[in-house]
Amino acid sequence: MENGQKHWYEKWWGILLILFLTLTAIVLVALGFYIADLTGRIKGGTTANGQLLAEISDYKTAKANPVITGANNYWLGSAKPKITIVEFADFDCQNCKNSFPNIREISLNYKNDVKIIFRDFPVYENSINLALAGRCAGEQGLFWLMHDKLYARQGNFSPEELPNFANQIGADVNKFNNCLSNEKYLSDIKKDYADGQSMGITGTPTWFINGYRIEGDIPHDLFIQIIEELIK
Repeated sequence: MENGQKHWYEKWWGILLILFLTLTAIVLVALGFYIADLTGRIKGGTTANGQLLAEISDYKTAKANPVITGANNYWLGSAKPKITIVEFADFDCQNCKNSFPNIREISLNYKNDVKIIFRDFPVYENSINLALAGRCAGEQGLFWLMHDKLYARQGNFSPEELPNFANQIGADVNKFNNCLSNEKYLSDIKKDYADGQSMGITGTPTWFINGYRIEGDIPHDLFIQIIEELIK
């Protein structure tokens, strides 16, 4: 370099900057490996599950909090349960679809001990229409059949097909269409959503199991472990 000047990386502050950036990169890489490892262990059930079960064991008595359980929502199971599961969900949510077979299994195998309450938390573009479809089927006693149909066909239909779904599950299609076009249960859906927001819910599914909050798709084996722990 002319006039004997040093490059910036040869000066003392340049050397310190390089050292700082190198250390920062090392820390970030190490942190990335740690998070990846922790995530893998959680998914694999070797970490966090034991802690979760220990924490949730303190929730053996169902807490009838109306903000959580809601007032005008469909449910399965026992009217006097040992365990109350409230799910805030979206019919257009992939993780909710992954979870719904677990819910149906639990509702059958633990029907004398568990009450499962479904609450709407519409997030995506078509979610309001799907939530309305569930409730419009529900007023004819067919909510859970529509619930299953919407998840089974998730991503493979357009809103215009909803009356066909109603027909397939045995609903009065004219009554269903009238309910849907008038958005009859929109206020109930909005109430669910507002309650969810008041509790800080930002995504689906979010669960409250005897008042204990868990976010995301709960693996099948862990879900059963939770049920068994709370029934003891």
